[in-house]
Amino acid sequence: MSQPRGKRKVFIGRVVSDKMDKTVVVAVDRLVRHPLYKKVVRRTTKFYAHDEQNECRVGDIVEIMETRPLSKLKRWRVVRIVQRAKVPLPVAREEVVEETEEQVLEEALHPEDVAEGEKESDKSPLASLEGEAAETPEGDGEKGR
Repeated sequence: MSQPRGKRKVFIGRVVSDKMDKTVVVAVDRLVRHPLYKKVVRRTTKFYAHDEQNECRVGDIVEIMETRPLSKLKRWRVVRIVQRAKVPLPVAREEVVEETEEQVLEEALHPEDVAEGEKESDKSPLASLEGEAAETPEGDGEKGR
């Protein structure tokens, strides 16, 4: 009376999202040959998979198996976690020195002066711009007008 169940599909993929409750998004990569150009191209398919214990994290390599429809999008369930994601080590942060707007503006306008030293720290950056405008000859305007 009872017939054997058909073979279920099994894929191995990478968890790309675990923000939902008891659901993960698994990206499965596959290689296909382009029909015209014959180049092997990588294709990625995303599957919504059921994770009953909420134990999968982003970056984990998991094995998923086809199952009955569990919701509108979920037709897969996580069978096992093949490999856990590598956890990055905490990086020591360097102290950031805050610069005033004047220093940043002065460095942007006159990088050669900053290299020599802070000689002109008394003058405002706008005063140096006015001095440059006075030095430019007036005959270098647009031609033909």
